[in-house]
Amino acid sequence: MTALKVLFIGGSGIISSACARLAVEQGIELTVLTRGGDTVRPVPPQATALRADIRDPGSVRAAIGGREFDAVVDWVAFTPEHVQTDLDLFRGRTGQYVFISSASAYQTPPARVPIVESMPLRNPFWQYSRDKIACEDVLTAAYRDEAFPATIVRPSHTYDRTSVPFDGGWTALGRMRQGREIVVHGDGTSLWTLTHHADFARGFVPLLGDPRTLGDVFHITSDEALTWNQIAETLAAAAGVEARIVHVPSDAIAAADPEWGAGLLGDKAHSMLFDNAKLRSVVPDYVPTIPFARGAREIVAWHDEDPARQRVDARLDAVMDQLIERYRR
Repeated sequence: MTALKVLFIGGSGIISSACARLAVEQGIELTVLTRGGDTVRPVPPQATALRADIRDPGSVRAAIGGREFDAVVDWVAFTPEHVQTDLDLFRGRTGQYVFISSASAYQTPPARVPIVESMPLRNPFWQYSRDKIACEDVLTAAYRDEAFPATIVRPSHTYDRTSVPFDGGWTALGRMRQGREIVVHGDGTSLWTLTHHADFARGFVPLLGDPRTLGDVFHITSDEALTWNQIAETLAAAAGVEARIVHVPSDAIAAADPEWGAGLLGDKAHSMLFDNAKLRSVVPDYVPTIPFARGAREIVAWHDEDPARQRVDARLDAVMDQLIERYRR
C-alpha cells in the first residue's frame, strides 16, 4: 500500500507535534513546513522539513515545488485571509485540506451539553473564536461551490507537558509553591474538558486521507470532565502543595484584565462537555487514555527539570494580588 503523503503547515505546536510523531509512527510520508528556529518540540527526524513562511505564498510555492499531497493540514490559520491563501495555494494539489478550528466557536454560552458538532457557532465574547467561525464560513462556501475537499477539526483545551492550563502559565503554580492564594473564576464548579495532546493525535491522525470526512466537521476531546477547583487541586497535588483558592466572578476578572476575561467569558467560564460519537463513527477505536492527574505530573516534572522554564507573568501576578485582596473576604 502506498504511504499517505501529508503536509503539515506548522508542526512544532502543542497539538501538531503529537500528531506529527504519531503520523510518522504510522507510516505516513510527512512533510512539515515551518519557518524554522528553535523549538521545544522538534520535527520528527522521519519527516521531511521544509523552510518557508506561510504568510509569504511565494516562499511556500518555492519550497513545495511540484509536490502534491493526499492531505494538507494548516495548524496556523487564524483568519479568513489565511484560509483564502491556502485555497489559492493548494486548490488542485491536495485530496484533503484540514483546517484546525476551535471548540470555542460553538455557541457561547452553550444552550445545552454535551456539545455536538451541529451546535450553532456564535461567540460574542472572543475575537479569536469569531475569526475561526469566519474561516469555517470560507471553507464551507468553497466546499459547496467547488467541492474543495475541506475537513474542519475543532480542538478544545488541549495541552502538553509545557502548558499549564491556567492563564499566565507557571504563574498560578508558582504562587501555589510559595503558599500564596490563586484566583479561580466563578465558584470553581463549572466543568471543563482538558485533552492531552497525545490523546488528540489518536483521534486526529486516522482522519487524514479519509474521504468520509470531506465537507464535514469533527471535534476531538477527552471524555474526562473536571471542575476548575479540581484542576487547581490536581496541579497542586502534582506540585506537592495544597491549593489555596479565592473565587472571583468572571466579569470582575474581565474588568480587571480584558485579555484574561475574554478567554473566560468566551470559553472557560462555561461548562463544556463534548460528545465524541461523531468522531467514533469514523475512528471507532478512539479512546483517550491520559487523565489530567497524569498530565499534571508531566507538567510539573517538565517545569522542575529546568527552573528557567518557571516563568512568572509579573503583570498577571499583580492582577491576581489585586483581585484576591478584593474578594478574599
